[in-house]
Amino acid sequence: MILGLLSDSHGRADRVRQALALLDERGAQTFIHCGDIGGVDVFEEFVGRDLRFVWGNCDVPTQAVNAYLQTVGLTAPAASPLELTLAGRTIQVFHGHEPQFRTALAHPNTDYILHGHTHAARDERVSRTRIINPGALQRAAAYTVATLNLADDVLEFHELR
Repeated sequence: MILGLLSDSHGRADRVRQALALLDERGAQTFIHCGDIGGVDVFEEFVGRDLRFVWGNCDVPTQAVNAYLQTVGLTAPAASPLELTLAGRTIQVFHGHEPQFRTALAHPNTDYILHGHTHAARDERVSRTRIINPGALQRAAAYTVATLNLADDVLEFHELR
């Protein structure tokens, strides 16, 4: 299974559209957005896709946004971190501003911790846990996303042009 990883789009639906085209070319099947999505326009780009996401510190999950998500078949996260098991791998998804994020980094107990918030790409191992930030689609020197092949643990960063 190949994951398409995105973060910090801050409402830039045009960049998300470009990122999704790139991730589609690289075989992404499930998409994980690590927060600071920026609004309904960005969510519209994910309609019909397998999207998992967390809210960022700049997101405002209003009742209207949650109602919209429900009408288009997207599921808002119930809690942070978002905890997933995909292809036999355990994954925690944070934005990166949450107090429990620091605890997770200090005591990692999952295969992957995915996060955003810093607007900087990251690939680091702590014990058995791989910590990944795909970068950002706004307010970054280079706009990046990533693919993660869960079958062979191959991570690739991709820069939008």
